[in-house]
Amino acid sequence: MGLFKWLYPGMRVKRWVFLCAFGIILCSMGFVLTIIDNQKTSGSLVVLFGTALVAVSIRKIIKSVVTVLLPQREGELVNIMYQKRYLERGPRIVAIGGGSGLSVLLHGLKELTSNITAIVTVADDGGSSGRLRSQFNMPPPGDIRNCLVALADAEPMMSDLFQFRFQEEAGDLAGHSFGNLFILAMLKVTGDFEKAIKASSKILAIRGHVIPSTLKKVTLAALHRNGTETQGESNISKATDPIERLYLKPEGCSATEDALQAIQNAECIVIGPGSLYTSILPNLLIENLSDALARSTVPKIYICNVMTQPHETDRFTAFDHVNTIVEHARPDILSHVIVNVGRIAQSPLKKYAKEQAFPVDPDITRIRAFGYEVIESDIQNSMDMIRHNPRKLSKLITDIIGASKKKTADLERRRRKILYARNHA
Repeated sequence: MGLFKWLYPGMRVKRWVFLCAFGIILCSMGFVLTIIDNQKTSGSLVVLFGTALVAVSIRKIIKSVVTVLLPQREGELVNIMYQKRYLERGPRIVAIGGGSGLSVLLHGLKELTSNITAIVTVADDGGSSGRLRSQFNMPPPGDIRNCLVALADAEPMMSDLFQFRFQEEAGDLAGHSFGNLFILAMLKVTGDFEKAIKASSKILAIRGHVIPSTLKKVTLAALHRNGTETQGESNISKATDPIERLYLKPEGCSATEDALQAIQNAECIVIGPGSLYTSILPNLLIENLSDALARSTVPKIYICNVMTQPHETDRFTAFDHVNTIVEHARPDILSHVIVNVGRIAQSPLKKYAKEQAFPVDPDITRIRAFGYEVIESDIQNSMDMIRHNPRKLSKLITDIIGASKKKTADLERRRRKILYARNHA
């Protein structure tokens, strides 16, 4: 019955279907004239005319359908189809982290592939996320919201809506972002946090997947060098005493199954950029997630921060960042380290210096002593804010994946040659 609806008045399809059928009939007649009646000239003209009618009618049918489904984007049809087909063949990349650093990376990766899985920390306990976490006993949605927006392929207005934050005049809603409240609403409707994220992903039409690193209600805790302890991600970022050790409470929390599966199937794993103690390490402290990273044989890339963070990584070099990860997890969760060697503009440097934030010294020799491959590049964007350049990072990651595949193919060829030589000795 649904098939006949195409023939209803006003569908703007019937005329083009009939034109397409007429074009096919003309093509058939042209072939008959050419082959049977040996009238090559007139037959060829009829075939060309029929083909033109078929092409025009198919184009009009597609346009009629697209005008209904994508009324604002019908002129982008070719680009949409190209992106979908091209990005579907892209590498399977897992990005691990949180905060603004991970969302910056995802902006670049989504132009490279749609096979992205972002594994996001859920240790945040400040701001809107912290209030919702405390009041509704749910994982904090803030970092997840930022990643959803970064991967979104929806209209810009939808992304702006998710990032909209209510101001003081909104009363109890003051400080909350609409996206956080939307995820909360989805949680209440679906009854499950993972389902709420998947439903939000469909609405934003994201390229890839966003997954919480764990579904446990975890609290981040830091032991300082002076023997004191700080609990809570928001408090740790404010503490002035150097951190000796970071850990999660309760101990023994497990990673989500989707996160472990994504790591197992990945062609490349990227850790960072982002706050070392409050965005990156909370994921790596999850034991079975760290174990899964160690077992993986694909490139495991750490993107080091461009600037130090006040109180958290004062006077840290790139080696200190890497060494902290190794001490809290294990050496074999990394294989590559990307460090910035680009010159940063003086104007933003002065602003950062007032906040006691300074460029991270690459300290490449000591990183290589760990056995990691170090990629030195200008990976920063320094305007008002100093951030990583997502396009440059994506290019470096693509190069690393390509080199890894070539190396694997070379090793496989050598293995086959050795086996062949042994079998024919």
